[in-house]
Amino acid sequence: MLAFVLPLILAACSGSEDAGRGLYTKFCASCHGTNLEGQPDWMQRLPSGRLPAPPHNADGHTWHHSDEQLLIMIRDGLEAIAPGYETDMPTFADVLSDEEIMDILEYIKSTWPKRERDYQQARSLPSKD
Repeated sequence: MLAFVLPLILAACSGSEDAGRGLYTKFCASCHGTNLEGQPDWMQRLPSGRLPAPPHNADGHTWHHSDEQLLIMIRDGLEAIAPGYETDMPTFADVLSDEEIMDILEYIKSTWPKRERDYQQARSLPSKD
C-alpha cells in the first residue's frame, strides 16, 4: 500500500531543501552530524551491541535505500524494516509529518554526488510487480 501512497506523499511535499536543512539541523544533526558525517567509528558496535549513528553523506549507506524504506525507518523505526534490530534512533511519527521527513531526505540527497543520487532514485521507482 505504501508503494501506492509514497508517490502521492512525494508530490504533496514541498521538496524544499532549505526546509529540510533546517529540520535536519533540529532533529538529526545531533547524532548524524552537522555535515552528515555520522558518529565516529559508526561501523563498530558500542558496548550496548548497537551501532553508532551512520553518516548520511555519500560515505554512508543511506543512498542504498529507497525513499519508502527511509520514510518508514525515520517515521516508524528501523525495526519496522528489520524486525528485532535494536537501535538508539528514536522514531519520529509523533514529531515529524511524512512531508517533513521527505523534506529532510531531499536535503540529504542534495548533498550526494550524481552516482549515489541516481542509484537511490532507481531504488525508489515503483516496482513493476
